[in-house]
Amino acid sequence: MLKSLHIRNYALIDRLEINFSQNLTIITGETGAGKSILLGALGLVMGERADSKVFYNDAEKCIVEAFFDVGAYDLTSFFEQHELDYDQEVVIRRELSPTGKSRAFINDTPVNNQVLQRLTESLIDLHQQFDVLDIHDVNFQLRMIDALADNFGLLKEYQQAYKSYSGDKKRLENLISQSEKGTKELEFLQFQLEELQQANLENGEQDELEQELSRLSNAEEIKRSYGTAFNYLLQSEQNIAGQLQEISRSLNQTSAVSPELASLSSRMDSLVLDLQDIAKEFERISETTEHDPERIAQVQDRLDTIYKLQKKHGVSSLEDLLTIQSELEKQSEGFANMDSEISRLQESIDKQERALKEKASSLSQRRKKIPDVFEAQVHKMLEQLSMPHAKLKVDIKELPGLSPTGMDDVQFLFASNVGSKYLPIRDVASGGELSRLTLCTKSLVADAIPLPTLIFDEIDYGVSGDVSLKMGNILKELSKRHQVVSITHTPQIAARADAHYFVYKKITENRSITNIRLLEPEDRIRSIAVMLSGNPPSDAALATARELVHL
Repeated sequence: MLKSLHIRNYALIDRLEINFSQNLTIITGETGAGKSILLGALGLVMGERADSKVFYNDAEKCIVEAFFDVGAYDLTSFFEQHELDYDQEVVIRRELSPTGKSRAFINDTPVNNQVLQRLTESLIDLHQQFDVLDIHDVNFQLRMIDALADNFGLLKEYQQAYKSYSGDKKRLENLISQSEKGTKELEFLQFQLEELQQANLENGEQDELEQELSRLSNAEEIKRSYGTAFNYLLQSEQNIAGQLQEISRSLNQTSAVSPELASLSSRMDSLVLDLQDIAKEFERISETTEHDPERIAQVQDRLDTIYKLQKKHGVSSLEDLLTIQSELEKQSEGFANMDSEISRLQESIDKQERALKEKASSLSQRRKKIPDVFEAQVHKMLEQLSMPHAKLKVDIKELPGLSPTGMDDVQFLFASNVGSKYLPIRDVASGGELSRLTLCTKSLVADAIPLPTLIFDEIDYGVSGDVSLKMGNILKELSKRHQVVSITHTPQIAARADAHYFVYKKITENRSITNIRLLEPEDRIRSIAVMLSGNPPSDAALATARELVHL
């Protein structure tokens, strides 16, 4: 429910505040006084784009705030989804700066216009004169029928199943497409895979081969240098190990003199043993190292194979090649399993389709029970609104396949005169007819659809007199179940108000300022009388106004 609207520095408005009745709020005023400005300001908090000429004072911000009571709406998940603080009272604020910057807030948390629009769609239903109203929209028409048929629970189940079904169908189409063009891809994939598999690559092999090639390429130098080292250390007459051994024996003779000498002597013994072990290892390397051209060729050939594969696949390590091989094996398995997956998925889709058709059939049966009663109710209300020959027809046709809402194509057709053809509403209904038809249909589904605050801008376009009176009665009855705001120029509708606001202009400091005031009972009667006869109102107009208010 819209509780209040605060506007500052917008168009002809300096500062303005309006508090709305929870039932029927009526707004009247002279032509050009600024009634449409209120809707423009409300549009800002609904996420509409701002005009650069909105400022009353170009040096200050334009701020529009709307206060809502959302306790009756199920909006907790919306606030959680967008990380907003939830409270039963929600404040939506839109700020426009003279520099052109626009900011929006929900409960003081900045949001973008898309979030603002999504929230206010649940809070305000705005019908403006000549608007392409949702009564034109076949999706809204279907929603009306589903609401009257109490289909929302079943429809939600259907749509959840349909979403899964559509996802599987898309996946199946992709698999079939891949399968059809996959033969050549599979041939190339298998060629690459076989090439890698035939190479019989092993993890760590490249490093070992490169080290071995380096040793083999330097075999003669390794044999000579390590043999020479062995000779100096252990083999020659004046070998180093022998000399150190003599030193060690000499030290051992005096080691008992002190612990320090004993420690040094022990370390010398260890050094001699280590040097002897090193010398023997040098000997082994020297004796086992041979220049082997055949093995060099084998290692080089193996490395060339690895380098060639790395260049081909654009990688720099053998590990990357093994990763590619693993991925190719998985893809190959995927192609091999594709036919069976297509078959399995097709079977699942067929099963889902049968279940969906059963649900769609149930939806359709329930929908087809609605038109007769709904059409009769609309006709009755249209007759009350001086459209005795106007007829509404709910045309339900079966679709050739499943859709997100079932297998029904629902469209409202309209004929305004006897003998006229039934045609889509947008093609035949005039402005006044649309106004009355909108009011009739929305009032009939108001209890079935959780409609937000209903705002009608001159819904009385093209009507007057007794029709206006009946339209006012319908609005009054509707406002008992939903909050309704109506901007009107007809006294019969204005007389039905629970709260009646009057929009007016006043000249201050050579400027026109739009303002608004809540009319007290006597002021209401005079305002309605002016609407009936002009200003000043006649005694007869005042009497008629008083009678209208107390109907």
